[in-house]
Amino acid sequence: MAKTILITGASSGIGEATARAAAKAGWNVALCARSKDKIEALADEIGDTALALPCDVTKLDETRQALDKATEHFGGVDAVYANAGTGVEKPGVETGDPQEWHDMIHVNILAVLYSAHAAIPHLKKTKGHFLVTGSKAGRDTFKGSVYSATKHFVHGFGENLAEEMREWGGRVTVIAPGMVNTAFFDEPKPSKIQPEDVANAVVYAISQPDTAAVREIYIMPND
Repeated sequence: MAKTILITGASSGIGEATARAAAKAGWNVALCARSKDKIEALADEIGDTALALPCDVTKLDETRQALDKATEHFGGVDAVYANAGTGVEKPGVETGDPQEWHDMIHVNILAVLYSAHAAIPHLKKTKGHFLVTGSKAGRDTFKGSVYSATKHFVHGFGENLAEEMREWGGRVTVIAPGMVNTAFFDEPKPSKIQPEDVANAVVYAISQPDTAAVREIYIMPND
């Protein structure tokens, strides 16, 4: 029986590429994002092994409902990839916009917590895997960067969650890329990491035998 991965932020960039890569590797893919049209189009492209689940990951009830629907449709959930994330337009603390911080914290921190909280009852049944998109920004310091601080949380939380989940055979992986060529940036970055590169790292992590837990994959551009 094919395994199932639920991916948040699946409508574009890393999430979209991961859905394609996981499906190619033989996984069922549950696609979560607010952009209903985009994930439905992607699910149609992938075929019967994909399920579109419109969802706002900053709302715990919607995340729970998406996981329940994925379980009902595919028979279980073996991995959850909390990939949804956002940044801010105004950098720094003194010149930053507190409303932007509020919105970013809800996506980059609270949505990750909600995804993990809602996923654990499902993953316990399959001794499953929780993955989350961190960043080079979560392993380094950047002057006044509140975005970087949210990714530092992700890295710390990933390690702590791994210690909790290992008690029942679960695993956690933080996927930590540097600059990725996605719509996150205003201009294309063709020489930087491609979304497909990150997707390959996710598939690598979820394909490891039960005896190996890949805690972090750190990817940097090679230019």
